[in-house]
Amino acid sequence: MRPALAAVAGALLVLTACGTGTGAGDGGVTLTITANAISGGKNAETADWTERWVIPRFEAAQKARGRQVHVLFQPSAADDEQYKTKIALDLKSHAGADVIDLDGIWIGEFAQAGYIKPLSSVAGAEVGSWEGWSQIPPAVQGLGIFDGQKYGLPQGTDGRVLFYNKDLFRKAGLPAEWQPRSWQEIIDAGAALKRSGVPAPIQLDAGTAMGEATTMQGVLPLLAGAGAEIYAGGKWTGASQALKDVLGFYRQIYTSGLGDPRLQQEAQGRDKSFAEFARGEIGILAESDYFWRAVVEPKAGVAPMPNRNAVVGYALIPAERPGSGIRGQDVVSMSGGGVRVLNPNSPNPKLAWELLAFMHSAEATTAQLAGAARVTSRKDVNDRVLGVDPMLKFVSDKVLPITAYRPPLAVYPQVSAALQEATADIVSGRTVDEAAAGYQRKLQAIVGPSHVTTS
Repeated sequence: MRPALAAVAGALLVLTACGTGTGAGDGGVTLTITANAISGGKNAETADWTERWVIPRFEAAQKARGRQVHVLFQPSAADDEQYKTKIALDLKSHAGADVIDLDGIWIGEFAQAGYIKPLSSVAGAEVGSWEGWSQIPPAVQGLGIFDGQKYGLPQGTDGRVLFYNKDLFRKAGLPAEWQPRSWQEIIDAGAALKRSGVPAPIQLDAGTAMGEATTMQGVLPLLAGAGAEIYAGGKWTGASQALKDVLGFYRQIYTSGLGDPRLQQEAQGRDKSFAEFARGEIGILAESDYFWRAVVEPKAGVAPMPNRNAVVGYALIPAERPGSGIRGQDVVSMSGGGVRVLNPNSPNPKLAWELLAFMHSAEATTAQLAGAARVTSRKDVNDRVLGVDPMLKFVSDKVLPITAYRPPLAVYPQVSAALQEATADIVSGRTVDEAAAGYQRKLQAIVGPSHVTTS
């Protein structure tokens, strides 16, 4: 797995000039920040915040301390994979910006290739005393951790929950304030919804048409609820009992009429599931807080629900049984997000750390929101800005402390695809053992038999 990123980077012949921070002409120091963002284009909010808020304020703060520091922003509007490859090539060539935006799922890959190093290895002991660590839940810190080392600071994040329609629940004789304690209680609620005439009681993303949504909204949270992670201790989880339990849960839903198999096989199935939930045709739907913020948002959502706040409920995803989740948890979730790392080749690593820490301060994090209600990595900011949105406050208070993240390794997308295919097998009628065996064969072909565990 380690040579994969290096091979891609080595395939490029041209390196865009973007050296690390150096001395400035006026005797000061120049630092650089890069992100896949550009004003007026891709991720414009990040670019605008960096150029209009971070840079002038950091420079002013440094000037007040008697330092002449200039900060330059290097924007990008590339495809994510192109951006990733360019950053890899920069780092391989001992060039690149001092502070770099990365997708959290790339951390392990870059670390294994030797392109990034733990923050404390780059900037020293002051990293450990940063005030922000006490505001970022340990589970959220995991977004920037690989092999037990902190490589980056997490940016905004999200969380997976169970959304449900309170009106449909009332008609089915279910509580409007619902928190299942086990997978069986989800099945029981689905059965009650079915008896009351709900067309699709449960929507749990499955199959390859749903893509990564199948893995992140369905398989991985359930696997965590069964007490396992897809990758741990240098091994990938194969056809273990935990994986079979996950597939068994899918089978309960899609062979008993609790879920609509057609949605899982259509190219636009996920979008259709959003529309069906908004119309009151789906009772329970597993999704991230994106669903609340951008799908059923009353005015500008993809499938707006004017009565969202009164009708849409949300609950934590329960473990298979109380206490059976990872870390002995009763409830579980999965999250994603970006991180910022330090370039290990920076000629000014301690000053670069000051810039990185400044970008993740409470003041800077609040400014990046620009008045919007979104979940950040910092609890102090979330406590202050999410009071107007109880659902996002719920994610901050209840989900982030118990969440988990995808393994940040180059081979993960292939493993994810194999998991999606296993759920597709279940939806199409194959048995749990057949689907698990097929996944096991594919996984061994991807990572090698010695890197797979079934325990």
